[in-house]
Amino acid sequence: MSESTPVTSRRKFPYKFEFEPRLETPPGWLSPLLSLAAVVMALILGGIIIALVGGHPLATYTHIAKASFGSIGVLSDTLVKATPILFTALACSIAFRMKLWNIGAEGQFIMGAFGASAVVLTRIFPPETSSWIYIPAMILAGILGGALWGFIPGFLKARFNVNEIISSLMLNYIAISWINFWIFGVWSEGGFQMSPKFPLTAWLPRLLDFSKSVPFFRGLTTHLGLAIGIVAAIILWLVIYRSRWGYEIRLIGDNATAANYAGINISKNVILAMMVSGGLAGLGGMSEITGVVHRLQTSPIAAGYGFTGIIVAWLAKLNPIAAILVSILFGALLLAGREIQPSGIPKMIQGIILVCLIASDFFLRYRVRIVRIGEEA
Repeated sequence: MSESTPVTSRRKFPYKFEFEPRLETPPGWLSPLLSLAAVVMALILGGIIIALVGGHPLATYTHIAKASFGSIGVLSDTLVKATPILFTALACSIAFRMKLWNIGAEGQFIMGAFGASAVVLTRIFPPETSSWIYIPAMILAGILGGALWGFIPGFLKARFNVNEIISSLMLNYIAISWINFWIFGVWSEGGFQMSPKFPLTAWLPRLLDFSKSVPFFRGLTTHLGLAIGIVAAIILWLVIYRSRWGYEIRLIGDNATAANYAGINISKNVILAMMVSGGLAGLGGMSEITGVVHRLQTSPIAAGYGFTGIIVAWLAKLNPIAAILVSILFGALLLAGREIQPSGIPKMIQGIILVCLIASDFFLRYRVRIVRIGEEA
């Protein structure tokens, strides 16, 4: 007779992962940590794609860094690229804080550029007008142009509950067509797709304009728009976190039902928030048209800054101060696009970052638990 010995099988990994909804507010350090992890994961995925097509990921990322921060000259150019992104990121931040999904920052940016250009091209002031008159007037016109384009989806949302994603997105294309009408016809210079160049007094001051007195500024193209953007970020931070209206915005975003019971006028705040959002984007359009382009034309203005601002606002966790740093990083990516072949690599990295950011929010809503399932015979 032979005796058989029972054989016990063991699991190689006797644990399993479970996801359970978070019942309490996640710790404050978790959100920025997840954002950082999302960026790192995006860079890893981007590196894998670059390697699969025959590139060298480390060399590519090193070149992007050198092309954006390698000297004071390229750093200045990076800051120029970061300036319009900062304005659209601020525009998205205040709308998203209220759970208003403004996808129309691109169109609001364009209409801000149009408003600022109209101050010059309609000959409201004579060409020799001082910059002390031109610049404030163009700032006001840029804000009004963007605010008007933000008012339309805000009003439709508040009055008829129209989905602001659709309405604001469609207005982007209307804004481009509106600009084309003017630069192809009324304001066309010699039949070309651009307006006449603005007079020098309608240009935002640049660092190189002061190079005679400060030789270090020679060749630096950073303009006053960056300072305006930083001031706007600080003011917006104070409004959101230190004002009554900012509290109302945050309460509506967190719990619209509770805000309604508290007596907050949600419809009024929807319209106001969308107008402020549009005004910030329009201010960015004014900054770009007067600080960089110096004439009205489609291609440099409709360059996707509004859509990049969405990614920056999300990565900054809707914090206006954090948006300054993140805008500079994305400005570096845009600047490096002219140095990298194929030129779509920076935009590919932007897209991967957005996908990873959206995916990382899952861990803000759910907790990961490792459960031991024991051994099985």
